[in-house]
Amino acid sequence: MGPPGSGKGTQAKRLADRFQIPHVSTGDMLRQAVQSGTDLGKEAAPIMASGGLVPDELMIGIIRERLAQPDATSGYVLDGFPRTTEQAEKLEPILAGNGGGSARVLQLLVPDDLIVGRLSGRLSCIKCGSAYHQKNNPPKVANVCDRCGSELTVRPDDTEQAVRKRLESFHRQTIPVVAFYRNKNVLHEVDGNAPVDQVFERIERFVGE
Repeated sequence: MGPPGSGKGTQAKRLADRFQIPHVSTGDMLRQAVQSGTDLGKEAAPIMASGGLVPDELMIGIIRERLAQPDATSGYVLDGFPRTTEQAEKLEPILAGNGGGSARVLQLLVPDDLIVGRLSGRLSCIKCGSAYHQKNNPPKVANVCDRCGSELTVRPDDTEQAVRKRLESFHRQTIPVVAFYRNKNVLHEVDGNAPVDQVFERIERFVGE
């Protein structure tokens, strides 16, 4: 768990690789649905563009189907879910039904101002998906992908206005989920304002324990 831009995706992928289990990213699944023009994608597109959260019932259905797939039987890393207490509550029987018991929860802590700087400067390649940052990781040629030469764009949900709205949604709807898992004694907080390797070492140590 953590605000958008806190490094959840990066750390989740590393954790999934470390334990050879699937990385289940609701954000990636939603963006793929939008790009493919599916019914879910059409419904989610304007919500995501404005920085809002996709309705619980849609997200829960997506997660239930994904966790029922064979590659998730030995475990998985959930990235971007649950984001509301309703999602957290409805995830419990899904976990129990899959024989997984309760989740182990990691919360990445990063200040809002840092998040705005990280996300509002992000650039994405429209062809190969490579990621850049206007200040921290700029392309060699402005707005051109180093890897494939295609145009770089700012995702609609990465404008400063959308980022701040996403942060508002996060604090309003997701912070109660922290209390939900803290009460279950499965929550571990990690300082996400540190080098990537250092953050991962802390995460790996907690999961190993």
